[in-house]
Amino acid sequence: MPTQNSIRVLIADDHTLVRDGLAMMLAEQPDLEVVGEAADGAEAISAARELEPHVVLMDVRMPKVDGIAATAEICRDTTAKVLVLTTFDLDEYVYDALRAGASGFLLKDMRRAELVEAVRVISAGESLLAPTVTRRLIGDVVGRSRPAAARPTAHPATAHQADDRRLAALTARELETLRQVARGLSNAEIAAELFVTEHTVKTHVSSVLAKLGLRDRVQAVVLAYESGLVTPRSQE
Repeated sequence: MPTQNSIRVLIADDHTLVRDGLAMMLAEQPDLEVVGEAADGAEAISAARELEPHVVLMDVRMPKVDGIAATAEICRDTTAKVLVLTTFDLDEYVYDALRAGASGFLLKDMRRAELVEAVRVISAGESLLAPTVTRRLIGDVVGRSRPAAARPTAHPATAHQADDRRLAALTARELETLRQVARGLSNAEIAAELFVTEHTVKTHVSSVLAKLGLRDRVQAVVLAYESGLVTPRSQE
């Protein structure tokens, strides 16, 4: 039975059977509570503002307002973390959702244990992308020719200049930490790479996120690739 400290979950998917299935997978967990459901992005935005969930399970392809636009509004206007649900692990829309503020993604054929753990991880403020998946996803999509509607409105040169100004706020050690995060390394691996303690790495990562105004490590990886600080080639 949900308690006062339960993780509040909102499910957004345009298929009733999918919503019901996800709700059933979460219902047996004493620390999870499904507080609402939404059949499209517009409903998801409204429900997120009204119900104040900790985590939103977000389908990408929905009518009226799609999951990407809904993710952007929810991440901008609420404290909810968004976990994207997708059919394919390299769905081109997943990257757009991550840029919009999502904290990770899951395949729709996930097992119950994977979903439960994912909700807990996201709620705790961590990102749900294994290092190798992070590298593969971002490296595969960054640099692709994207449809005009999906491209940032700013001129590429202007966007890069803005990224450069943001990165200039980082110390040399913070910048190197960001590079290692973008490589997909864990805190322990970064500590070994930089010959520092894991606590020091956590401090650097927190500082990087704060200075760059980012929600989590996923957003840091996206920025590192988009700014050119790290490239897919440099990961080989």
